[in-house]
Amino acid sequence: MAWEKERIDTNIYSQGEVEKWVYSTCNICSVGCGCYVAVKDNKIVGIKGNGKHSINRGRLGPKGENQWYANNSEDRLLQPLIRNKQGELVPSTWDEAMNIIVSKAQNSLKTKGTNSIAIYSTGQGFLEDYYTLAKIGRAGLQTHLLDANTRLCTATTEFCLLQSFGGDGTPASFGDIDETDMLMLFGHNVAETGTVLFERIMERKKKTGKPYLIVVDPRRTATAEEADLHLKLYPGTNVALLNGLLYDVLQNGKVDTSFIENSTVGFEEMKEALAGWTLEKASKVTGVSVETLKEASEKLGKTSSLVTTTLQGTFQSADATTACVAINNLHLVRGLIGKVGSGPLHMAGQPSSSANRTAGGVGTYPAQRNSSNPAHIKEMAKLWNMEPVKLPLGPEKGIEEQIEMMENGEIGLFWNIGTNPLVSLPNRQRAKKALENTFVVVQDPFITETAAVADVILPAALWGEKEGTMENADRTINLLRKAVDPPEGVKSDFEILLDFAHRMKLKDKDGNPLIQYSNPEACFEEWKEISRGRPCDMTGITYEKLEQYNGMHWPVNEKNPEGTTRLYSDFVFPTQSDYTQSYTKDQFTGRPLTKEEFEAKGANGRALLHPTKYLPPMEQPTEEFPLWLTTGRLVWHWHTRTKTARAPMLQTKAPHGYVEINKEDADELGIIQGEVVKISSPRGWVKVPARIGDIVQKGLIFVPFHYGSWTRHEAANELTADFTDPLSKQPTFKQSACKIEKLRETHRVKVDETIDTLTEQYGISREALLKANRLKKNDHIGNGNLLEIPVSMLNTPIPAYLPDYKKL
Repeated sequence: MAWEKERIDTNIYSQGEVEKWVYSTCNICSVGCGCYVAVKDNKIVGIKGNGKHSINRGRLGPKGENQWYANNSEDRLLQPLIRNKQGELVPSTWDEAMNIIVSKAQNSLKTKGTNSIAIYSTGQGFLEDYYTLAKIGRAGLQTHLLDANTRLCTATTEFCLLQSFGGDGTPASFGDIDETDMLMLFGHNVAETGTVLFERIMERKKKTGKPYLIVVDPRRTATAEEADLHLKLYPGTNVALLNGLLYDVLQNGKVDTSFIENSTVGFEEMKEALAGWTLEKASKVTGVSVETLKEASEKLGKTSSLVTTTLQGTFQSADATTACVAINNLHLVRGLIGKVGSGPLHMAGQPSSSANRTAGGVGTYPAQRNSSNPAHIKEMAKLWNMEPVKLPLGPEKGIEEQIEMMENGEIGLFWNIGTNPLVSLPNRQRAKKALENTFVVVQDPFITETAAVADVILPAALWGEKEGTMENADRTINLLRKAVDPPEGVKSDFEILLDFAHRMKLKDKDGNPLIQYSNPEACFEEWKEISRGRPCDMTGITYEKLEQYNGMHWPVNEKNPEGTTRLYSDFVFPTQSDYTQSYTKDQFTGRPLTKEEFEAKGANGRALLHPTKYLPPMEQPTEEFPLWLTTGRLVWHWHTRTKTARAPMLQTKAPHGYVEINKEDADELGIIQGEVVKISSPRGWVKVPARIGDIVQKGLIFVPFHYGSWTRHEAANELTADFTDPLSKQPTFKQSACKIEKLRETHRVKVDETIDTLTEQYGISREALLKANRLKKNDHIGNGNLLEIPVSMLNTPIPAYLPDYKKL
């Protein structure tokens, strides 16, 4: 364990003593920090870290420390809303709102068929919610249209694991980061997206010098600042970089021939696809120098242990799954998997997105069953007491495919739970029009931007107001106890789903209620039996044990009563055709393979190596749109700010959007610090202030995606392209083409005007006026000269977060 000491981070506001501290887990990022919720007068009044939890030893990040403010926000929804005939959202009763939803669902099933109801959920819910969604969706409604905002965030984690290993669940754990000699953070700005995990990494590194840290990112992020080696590649060239490194490792590195022969298939095909990918070629495509690539290759080829993490910089790119498969290939050919301090650690973005995959709320059937395997469908039918013919077969459809179905009128009900797609979806104007073409239910604690298209809004409980479990990024199942009752008139997601199932009269084949449990713990007990014998077996878990052990890594069963730190330590992979979660997909087209095609690979317990072909992004800068646009997170906010914007400290730190632009580009365009500029893409435009520096490389701009107001015109997803990765169907947020335009007025100087009179007239600083017109301090503005005046200036000082390791 990297942590030597506890540090109990605390954020409390209470008149008098806290009455009780309730065991919980942070509900922001996917790291899964243990915490306690402070309660007084049946209200949440603060939070403190759990010093005994191995993930964080009491530490909390800035978002985690401030997440509880949203619970007490004055604009909480306290009753359902329905849209009346005049197009207004008006209050209603729960009975009225739920009856409308049931009526619409029944009508959609009758007129459009079973695959006409889509449920789009979140990565911030609980495993019990997701399992209930899976059971209602597949067995009750017989729809295969179950997806979540994890499709936008980390869907590629699932699909790269299926491609390489035949099963979901990341092989390495955070504990391996404490042991490894080398850590490669590939498109993972962990300093801002998982602050406590980065503190853990850096505390060890400051004291021991390990791990050697490679950071792959086109931006010089806070994470890259701490790197031993920063590979600052061009946008959209992840696969080119990995092909070059892997080719060189095969030529000069320490390849584990025995492991390749005994534990993998597909080596020759993979090797053949790498032909010609010299470091010189990789350098030309990626923009990373040959010398830097050589250093990276030598380190990767000789290290005795390696953990590689990935996140949205890899997942939201044009070559998402292929890049992650290439990372898996690297670990496999080096034999660096299933061993202490080694393995791919493909991250999750949200605190429980992994649970959504595991429990079947998205993607495959519950407990990693193969939706293309009739035997697995029969097994699920037996467990649910359903006729197998009632359960939908085949691969699921992601949200972007569902958008197209809505455009075509094929979806009659779109149920949106705990997410805000009209800020988070790419090309959001298209998404808005599609949602306007169907009946939309929004289930959320607040009025979000997605309310613009909602027909019914259901007020949902927040973290601390409900009980259940989450699966964090490294397969840790964590418990969250209920600390307080939700506000009067508010229900948990779990309660709402059970109410819907009851009103719909969903039955099993014997006429019994489909959902027979009534509380989350009873649901978890049913789920345990669903998981029995599967890779994610949780039959050895109880709520009490989760609290006792401060979380447990699945599988937890008779063989592994205290959990499993890392997968595949026996070098056996779940690729037997009758057991595997997926028959995999064609690596280039994304076409699902048949059972016969999969069996022809001959994996049968061995991992799969795949050829990785570099394909440039579909959208490239042009003469009209000459710059690359990328997006991402800030340390101070989470997703669409539904919760973090309601925390005063976080909102004060980063109140509005902006654009990062390289100093050379700004000089060429004549843009000055803080001036509001217009950014346009083939899809839309935004107006945000400029932050000038060297964080982004020349030719690239960065706009944070947290801001999505319909009136402030700062939503990054007005600009982003909606192309998707062919395997994971994850959108390509990281590479879009755009242009920047100055927004300037002109002023003809009169005889009696000076710099000082003009700055007063336009409310602009002297320095800004001079810079906007490329004038020096002592230059005369001159009578009759035409000056440019920035239309708006907006200061954008985003303060850096100073974690504890900075003080070491």
